[in-house]
Amino acid sequence: MKFKILLTLLVALFSFSASYASFPVKRTVSTATEITTGDSTTTEVLTPIASAVGDNLVVGILLWFFLGWAAGHRWYYGKPILWNIVFILTAGGLGVWWIIDLINMITGRF
Repeated sequence: MKFKILLTLLVALFSFSASYASFPVKRTVSTATEITTGDSTTTEVLTPIASAVGDNLVVGILLWFFLGWAAGHRWYYGKPILWNIVFILTAGGLGVWWIIDLINMITGRF
């Protein structure tokens, strides 16, 4: 039994020990600088239309309190549908996710 333990420790020692190359390795870093001149073009970025009114914090907290079990606040803020369904199936992460949502709503990071 002692032989098996010793053999296991030796195999672990040799397999997890640091290994170094037996020949010198030269590391080189090459940098390239590219300068472009000419006409600057503008690109149009299409983004989704933002709501004109915005989401109300009081409405979000009321939905969190009364419809939190059904992810009402998450639907109101437009969170992804799959995450809302996971929220409902896990009962708000057993309440932890639900509390984190409240903290994020109050701090403005939701």
